[in-house]
Amino acid sequence: MNATLAANRPLNGLLIGTASAATQIEGGCRNHQWWQWAQTPGNIADGSSPERANDHWNRWREDNELMAELGFPIARVGLEWARIEPRPGEFDGAAVERYREELADLIAKGIRPLVTLHHFSNPLWLQARGEWTQPGVVDAFLRYVRFTVSALKDLVSEWVTINEPNVYATQAHLFREAPPSDVSPRKLVRVLQHMATAHVRAYEIIHALQPDAVVTIAHHLRDFAPMNPRNPLHRAFTRFNTWAFNDALTEAFGLGKFPRILGKSPLPEGRFVDVIGLNYYSRTAVTGPSDGVFPGRPVSDLGWEIWPEGLVTCARTLHEQLGVPVWITENGCADNGRPGQLERFRPRFLVEHLAAILDSEVPIERYYHWCFVDNWEWAEGEVQRFGIVHNDYETQIRTVKPSGRMLAEIVAAGSLTADIAAQYASGQTYPTSG
Repeated sequence: MNATLAANRPLNGLLIGTASAATQIEGGCRNHQWWQWAQTPGNIADGSSPERANDHWNRWREDNELMAELGFPIARVGLEWARIEPRPGEFDGAAVERYREELADLIAKGIRPLVTLHHFSNPLWLQARGEWTQPGVVDAFLRYVRFTVSALKDLVSEWVTINEPNVYATQAHLFREAPPSDVSPRKLVRVLQHMATAHVRAYEIIHALQPDAVVTIAHHLRDFAPMNPRNPLHRAFTRFNTWAFNDALTEAFGLGKFPRILGKSPLPEGRFVDVIGLNYYSRTAVTGPSDGVFPGRPVSDLGWEIWPEGLVTCARTLHEQLGVPVWITENGCADNGRPGQLERFRPRFLVEHLAAILDSEVPIERYYHWCFVDNWEWAEGEVQRFGIVHNDYETQIRTVKPSGRMLAEIVAAGSLTADIAAQYASGQTYPTSG
């Protein structure tokens, strides 16, 4: 038996749940830039849009009940800024009340919400003004934060201010993978300046409103390694990519210290996270300033290398840099299954990543799997499936996958046991890179 499957590993307090983003699951909102961008043919791989998604805006009770049935004690959930503030300075009380109902229901079911305020999606009025490239965005975001936290603070005390600022900036202004698809290094830098400033100021506002709140960002880190360790160019770009994508932004958002490329910091230096959220998916084989995959390695159905060791490496680095516990705010894989089979390798993926966490010395307190129900995966559309619950988009019928049942058993047992691991993951194999 595989050594990873053979050992019993108590969770030792590790909390397990799932993560989601409003734009990817709610459906029914046309007031944000992702709906607008999806109307142009070619922008979304399968031609879909977030207007359908999981219809969670209407089916949230069903999803909450299913989450409770599986026994998860925590859930990361998102808010849609475009719903709460549909026009600048005008707030929609009905939308806020709808979110209050959902959050109160989670709490009543024993599920603690971690709430994300910004997850890639902007109201159309903000997008029309230049989104995060224009200085006024900081004040606009802080107005939204102050209103929203004030409206929900009796229900929520754990907040993610901004999700993956490095991914937002590079996809929108470097790789043409997100709106506005405007390639401009100058604008990319502005986005990061404004997002870092907005996070630090939001951290201060939230703590003024809720002194005992837990506030963080969800920081996407990659484990970078040279494709050819003997190639000096590959090694140099590995160091640069690690600094530019990972470390420089850790300091800017976590400590208020801007790297030189972001210019003079308008922020005080301090520590502006109470824990640090880590979104980890893969390792990058570096040949230059782009993603690559080592040949012959296990990969997901999106072609991302499956590299559990990297999760611990990135978590350790964050803990050493910031001195706070780590919450894995996203980790998962695209496993699209095959005819008659909802998934092929996700249970093995989960066993290996959870084992890496439980075998490490890093203070990792939570694991939020991405995601609960298969959802609308941004520019990939509806094809790529990350959920532990299958969604039939035509009928919106949910079906728990083996990985969902496995996670439920691990939570109930308080342990990643050899029996559970073997039952669900034994014999599973990954696709491999070319």
